[in-house]
Amino acid sequence: MYKEYGISEYLENLAIEVQNEIKQEIENVNKICEKNSLKVLKAFQKYKVSEVHFNQTTGYGYGDIGRETIEKIFAEVLGAEDALVRSQFISGTHALTVTLFGLLRPGDTMLSINGKPYDTLDKVIGIENNPSSLKSFGINYEQIDLIDNKFDEEKIINRLKKKNVKLIEIQRSTGYSTRDSISIEQVSDIIQKIKQVSKDVIVMIDNCYCEFVGEIEPAEVGADIVVGSLIKNLGGGLAPNGAYVVGKKELVELVAERLTVPGQGKEVGPSLGLNKPFLQGLFMAPSVVASSVKTAIFASRMLEKLGYDVKPKYNSKRVDIVQTIKFGNPEKLIKFCQGIQMGSPVDSNAIPEPWDMPGYTNQVVMAAGAFTAGSSIELSCDAPIREPYIAYLQGGLTYEYGKLGVLKAIQNII
Repeated sequence: MYKEYGISEYLENLAIEVQNEIKQEIENVNKICEKNSLKVLKAFQKYKVSEVHFNQTTGYGYGDIGRETIEKIFAEVLGAEDALVRSQFISGTHALTVTLFGLLRPGDTMLSINGKPYDTLDKVIGIENNPSSLKSFGINYEQIDLIDNKFDEEKIINRLKKKNVKLIEIQRSTGYSTRDSISIEQVSDIIQKIKQVSKDVIVMIDNCYCEFVGEIEPAEVGADIVVGSLIKNLGGGLAPNGAYVVGKKELVELVAERLTVPGQGKEVGPSLGLNKPFLQGLFMAPSVVASSVKTAIFASRMLEKLGYDVKPKYNSKRVDIVQTIKFGNPEKLIKFCQGIQMGSPVDSNAIPEPWDMPGYTNQVVMAAGAFTAGSSIELSCDAPIREPYIAYLQGGLTYEYGKLGVLKAIQNII
């Protein structure tokens, strides 16, 4: 079977060896999947989901009971007071942008405590000049870098004592950095310490790629506002676009009024026929996220055995669905991404090449033969073309498809 697919006997045997080595890690993922599935099922039953909730609204979207029920379920599942779940969010970056503009005012300071955020926020914040940035509206930005992948607690506390910090941003996943992802335990610990110094500061979590990888979500450990994309984990591969914002009710309402209209907020916004895929996607999300994590574990061990520097290791505790592979040269990096494209169900004949992607400072190569364009809960791999030439692999709607895609990519670099 593998030979017909272009996978060598050597790789087939190595895959069998790896499968045996990662059995315990796979079992651990299955246990987390079951717990998150129970959480989702209980929420669906609590809010009495029925076929009527699949109906759509158009125009203004007044009185959309499906949309309202979806937002109650998201809040319940993620341990928050309220939620805003909308197709009107174009991406996770858009949801983060709307949240920042909704909560910050001229003269306020935003503080990132894990170093620089993801590249696509550079022009949003004003790290790179842009006439529509937060900086252009008189909103200040500061950052405190991690030390050995840990929060610099002393600097954070000392900065908070000087006042004037309105919002602290924590990006849990790595983005295009080389640091470790930030665990829920680290988030919980730093929030407690922040609130002891400044109980009014807003702690905002960029939770993209992290939902359902563990059993606890940031709002459950004190985060004020949490943001994520629906073409990542919680869309379950079925949501065609959209994002969510969950957190304290008054903060979610401010974000809603920035997304729509002051005075109308969450009351408007048509569902346009997306209630069913949003609900079904969330229902499938625990299983799909588990498949993505298993794919990452398999890829990590395979590539480690082939001599590559990988992070996380196959037996490390996972925080997100992202697996990084350091290739050390651009040719192998690009070949690996092209191999992922070859192993995709859509556009498998396409050959990804680096290009000047909007929002990024370096050229980016992006492999994503997905049913939803840009979806990274489906098997995908992308990378900025810069040293040390690290590929960021994520997704896999099923473990079987994810494994096949990874084998195809490895074959391509061999």
